[in-house]
Amino acid sequence: MFGHVFFMNRAASVLLTVLIVLGTSASGAASEPDSLELFDTRIMPIFRSAEPSSCVQCHLSSVDLKNYILPSSDATFVSLRDQGLIDLNSPQDSRILNLIRMGDKDLDEAARLIHEKMRTAELEAFSTWIAACCQSPRMRALPSSTVLARPEVPDEVIRHARKSRVVDSFVRNVWSQRMRCFPCHAPHEIDESNPRQQAAVKTYQELTKRYDVRMLERLEIFRETPEETLAYLIESSKSTPEDRLPLIDLKDPANSLLIQKPMSKLPPKRDEGTFEEPSYRFPLTHMGGLKLHPHDQTYKSWVAWIQDYAKVTQGAYQSTEELPVDNWYPSQLVLRIKGAPAAWPVGGVVQLFVHERDDAEQRWHDDPVAFTQGTVTPRRMVNGALFLLGMDESRVERWGDTAELPRGRFLVKAFVDTKGKVEHDPTVILDVDDFYGEAEIPKARWREGFRHAEIVSGTELKKPQVATP
Repeated sequence: MFGHVFFMNRAASVLLTVLIVLGTSASGAASEPDSLELFDTRIMPIFRSAEPSSCVQCHLSSVDLKNYILPSSDATFVSLRDQGLIDLNSPQDSRILNLIRMGDKDLDEAARLIHEKMRTAELEAFSTWIAACCQSPRMRALPSSTVLARPEVPDEVIRHARKSRVVDSFVRNVWSQRMRCFPCHAPHEIDESNPRQQAAVKTYQELTKRYDVRMLERLEIFRETPEETLAYLIESSKSTPEDRLPLIDLKDPANSLLIQKPMSKLPPKRDEGTFEEPSYRFPLTHMGGLKLHPHDQTYKSWVAWIQDYAKVTQGAYQSTEELPVDNWYPSQLVLRIKGAPAAWPVGGVVQLFVHERDDAEQRWHDDPVAFTQGTVTPRRMVNGALFLLGMDESRVERWGDTAELPRGRFLVKAFVDTKGKVEHDPTVILDVDDFYGEAEIPKARWREGFRHAEIVSGTELKKPQVATP
């Protein structure tokens, strides 16, 4: 009897063990079909879609969510995991999900609303699939792979194509120079209570008498904010009438109406003395007359920005080496070369770099702190408002984050374009082959405005003597 009971208990125990094992296996396997099914039904439609993902909300090019997806669930999971884009212990905090969520922080409310539905669908799909994968011991233990899904370009190129960076560059390179077009194209800047702006008030009053509301709106190129201005420039350039150049020409940046118009002269006068209507195609005329000169610092920064914007939108950048140096910060500080050397032809392009003194090392810093570009005038001068360079943490700590330079000793290095490099590429920075000479400003005060320009005599520019061994 005892043996029979023991046999029955042992049989029951074995059966129970088998059931537990089978149950565990069934439970463990249950997550596998779930993750596979979720991948096939939620992730693969994103991968196969011809439509761009919500990445376009924040990026103008270089990245799409489908860049991070491979044809299988296992391969995609391993790829994301090994790139640090999945948090195994806290799936909901995975970096890939945070990247999708970035659209929620977009300051552009219209863009947020437009992409909200797609962004929500992508977030839910990846969140659900990642959670299922992280619950699977088998998937967590999958070996690493050399096949990683990611955009073909480096992270630096991806960041360069972010809309926020493009707007920041627009502010520094274009928006900062808007007062050259005041008041006709920036009427919101008019302050009728300012005695110094009474001429501007009168000019705009005459415009309101001459043009209707629709034309005045078209003239208002610079809107109240940089974001509004950029949106207007981009949108208006998409549907340009045949009788005018596009404000922003992505195929030929230097021939954008935004640049060519202010470099044009007044239209000819009729017999009765009034001006003809201005032209918006070559040969261009401008009711405001000359406001921008070829190859001055504003021309350079505007062409550089449009050229960069065109390459970003076209996905032309493939490596970090191709990215432009975009660390210019505008200022109202002016540098002038007076009595330019006879070797500099009138109209010739000159680039001026300002170097800071390192008193501790008793030498000049190799990297410049400011830059400007101008052309030789008939009066043998070169003028330019400075762009400050490289506002890094150490510089901000020394001088603050304002567009100013401290008083003191500085060195000016002059480079002359004798080979037409700037004509070929307006964004080029001249190099050692173009170096003409340098001169010290022993007591620079750096005050704003052309009336207070720091002056260097052309006769003082010398090439440094090389010490002989």
